[in-house]
Amino acid sequence: MLIPCDGTVRAIGRIIPRVVPAVELATLVHEGSHANIDLAYGSLATYVTEHALAVEGPLREYYLVGPQDTPEESPWRTEIGWPIFQTG
Repeated sequence: MLIPCDGTVRAIGRIIPRVVPAVELATLVHEGSHANIDLAYGSLATYVTEHALAVEGPLREYYLVGPQDTPEESPWRTEIGWPIFQTG
């Protein structure tokens, strides 16, 4: 899980600081429970593969609305980002 932050981050236990480089992303917003988020990943992977856009780098998840905001799953929104080469 990525948590953006400013300033210095101290390594504690399994938590380590890492700078994730800026990159162009193909994105998709998954709505609702994380129980079927694998389907969203599959859709995004298909799109990126069919268009031969993929580059090396970590995928990203940004929790726009999630368990930290509400226990109700229906309003959850998770943005998934897949690194691609710059297209424009």
